[in-house]
Amino acid sequence: MTTSLLLPRSDDERAEMQALGLLGDAGTVRPGPAHPSPSTAAERVIPRTPIEAPSVLNEAYDYAKPASFSRGLRFDLGEVSMLMISGTASVDEAGRTAHVGDFRAQLWRTYRNISALLAAEGATWHDIVRTTCYLRDIERDYRDFNEVRATFFTWLGLSPLPASTAIQARICREDLLVEIEAIAIVPRDRGRRA
Repeated sequence: MTTSLLLPRSDDERAEMQALGLLGDAGTVRPGPAHPSPSTAAERVIPRTPIEAPSVLNEAYDYAKPASFSRGLRFDLGEVSMLMISGTASVDEAGRTAHVGDFRAQLWRTYRNISALLAAEGATWHDIVRTTCYLRDIERDYRDFNEVRATFFTWLGLSPLPASTAIQARICREDLLVEIEAIAIVPRDRGRRA
């Protein structure tokens, strides 16, 4: 049970938490649901393993307590594995924001962090099929964003380029200016988790 479940809630929030089964009728926290034991292939949960690159990027739970996400997950689907990289920003191995106020440097650090997460699973940017890019101020920073991205992707020789969307959004910290999430697909037998 987390302390956040015990905080005062609106009537509507309590009703939704009760509908999910988190709260009993008296407003008390109920035990989480039991995980069903798989009896058929259709009922099995696809195994997932966390993706980590501690030499360049710490885990979210190291600085965000309680953490509610993994840096990334790998899961196997037949002959391929999917890598789902969470929103990644210019955060160093100690969880500090790197390059405060320097958009371009933050973007390069973000690419370095994602590259390390990919490498931890035997993947590269050539395996990326989709990115979603969040810019704190898209009108101010999009030109720099697109220039750095084009330089990086050209240097890597990516062809075809990944599908991508750029969106203006608030990012989890005021001093972070860009965050990118990515999806990669690799042959199942490639990488440390093969």
